[in-house]
Amino acid sequence: MGLADHHLAEGELRIRTFHPHWKRLVIPFIALVLIILGSGAAIFFMPAFEYDGYARIAVAVISVGLLTVWSFAPYLQWKNTTYVLTSHRLSISKGVLNKSNEDIPMSKVNTVSADQTLVERMFGSGTLNVESAGEQGHVTLRDIPSIQEVRAELFRAVDEALDEEP
Repeated sequence: MGLADHHLAEGELRIRTFHPHWKRLVIPFIALVLIILGSGAAIFFMPAFEYDGYARIAVAVISVGLLTVWSFAPYLQWKNTTYVLTSHRLSISKGVLNKSNEDIPMSKVNTVSADQTLVERMFGSGTLNVESAGEQGHVTLRDIPSIQEVRAELFRAVDEALDEEP
């Protein structure tokens, strides 16, 4: 979820919660299918010999290791990267074992820009660049789904935050 409701300030409204675009999972999914097919074929077509049981176990252990590194870990990274846009801030939460959170107050946002390659335009995703008056000053968020909608909602939230300031 990224930012629990009890962590919202009084009067703060959740506008949108999202993960990076699903296209980040295409290569891990292809790896999953190829590893399962390859290990299944290796186990099935392995000739019978004195230590074939150990060889099949070795293939299975190597396959599990490859699945963990090339499919499961990227999925966990994708699933545990969450962007939450609220009426007061943009919250970025990353990490599986170690969690890092970054909040950009809407009142500090100076510039918002979006970049899209041809492939990203076909998928409706893109890169969102947010410049703020904070310590880091510039945050680049890659593979944002529905980039134009997110950008428009971010602009609206920034305008509302600026209107509320005294």
